[in-house]
Amino acid sequence: MAFSAPWSEAQLEAERRVWEPERSTVATDERQLVGHTGAFSLRMTVPGAQVPVAGVTLVAVRPTHRRRGILRDLMRAQLTEIYEAGVEPVAALTASEPAIYGRFGYGLASDHQEIVVRKLARELRPVAGIDDVKIKYVDIRESLDTCTALHNRLAADRPGMFQHDERWQDYVTGDNVTSDPANGSARRCVLAERDGEVTGFAYYRTKRAEKRYVQVSRVHAVDLASHAALWRYLLEPDLLSETRYGNLPSDDPLLELLLDPREPGPITRDGIWVRPVDVARALAARTYSREIDVVLAVSDGFLPWNSGTWHLTGGPTGAACEATARSADLTIDVRELGAMYLGRPSLVRLGAAGLVQEHTAGALSAASEAFSTSRLPWLDTGF
Repeated sequence: MAFSAPWSEAQLEAERRVWEPERSTVATDERQLVGHTGAFSLRMTVPGAQVPVAGVTLVAVRPTHRRRGILRDLMRAQLTEIYEAGVEPVAALTASEPAIYGRFGYGLASDHQEIVVRKLARELRPVAGIDDVKIKYVDIRESLDTCTALHNRLAADRPGMFQHDERWQDYVTGDNVTSDPANGSARRCVLAERDGEVTGFAYYRTKRAEKRYVQVSRVHAVDLASHAALWRYLLEPDLLSETRYGNLPSDDPLLELLLDPREPGPITRDGIWVRPVDVARALAARTYSREIDVVLAVSDGFLPWNSGTWHLTGGPTGAACEATARSADLTIDVRELGAMYLGRPSLVRLGAAGLVQEHTAGALSAASEAFSTSRLPWLDTGF
């Protein structure tokens, strides 16, 4: 009712496998369920570390009970429970409607590109070693452990990705509520191999709708040659007119390798929204690209324990953060703190928009460099 879309039994079963019922919070009215929020227990990569994160999901209020503060109460109850448990310093979600969650302290921390590449514009620039990579069609279930191991290896180095356990490896290969199997083949898998070693994989299906096309669901590779070889395969379908992918990383090499940079027509979509639940623990949980020593005045109108002045010190090997009575170098709202937590966008950019105030000359630029990462954050698995 809330998401206005039918779920097949296969999609429901996929959701049941990952659902953690003990983490559901519900609102009721005369014994009728009128609101819900839940969470997944994720281990997500942040700059320099892997951190327990509450993956907020299935947030809904019955249409008959909107505008009564139910969503606000659910959000506050959930975040308070997460804080008091003391395990996850950060919450994260994907937003059906992105305008909703800023008022609860969530900031947009990643984006991705939606692309369509026609078959006639598939040509790539030369990539060294691409012809040494063998593309091999395999059974998606039989290759599950191999693909999951490679995914988790890559996820450990990319902010925004999280580790797939047995539940999640089943989820991403089946028909879940984030996928659309209509008019499509079964999901298929190809491996990239070089010298007998698996160096990448891709999941996709072919579809016959108004156009016949390849629908890519994920591409992972350990090196550029394997990445390019997988994309060359996906861009050269027989009897199909184009290749589509709705979740390409914004810094993916494919955008530079296509000879026609205009062809994919990338459309930027929002990815993961991040919310520090415990500011001190969240800031101390990640590392920083350069030494940082800054005092942040944080405002949080939704979780009052986060409002205050925090002294953050650290660098590439670790960090510490504690309350302080010192004067602030920067003033920032918790929403912007969440937005930049994974390394994107820069503090300087937020400052230019008037969302961060600098009180000590040079503090904004120095902190911006420290929070930045060499790779853009990317959520590869929606929840």
